[in-house]
Amino acid sequence: MNIKNIFLGALALSMVSGVALAGALDEPANMAPFFTDAGMKTMKSEADFKAAWASTAKDKQDTMMKECQDAAMSKPHAEFCANLMMYAGHK
Repeated sequence: MNIKNIFLGALALSMVSGVALAGALDEPANMAPFFTDAGMKTMKSEADFKAAWASTAKDKQDTMMKECQDAAMSKPHAEFCANLMMYAGHK
């Protein structure tokens, strides 16, 4: 019985932790304006990237910028974050 409880507790903890790791950079709705394709493989030109950034809500901008400054969060989005820092400016 104790092994079952330990397993269920570990499973619940991993599920909660997984949800906590998802951020603004993992949300397709937040990222789609910066890409030319639905698969989000090709980023828009500098002018279009800047325009998409300018039309992004301030709270989302702040969250995305914060996540790009976090090494663990930004690693899967390295190219996007590099463009964000270069085109949108580092605050």
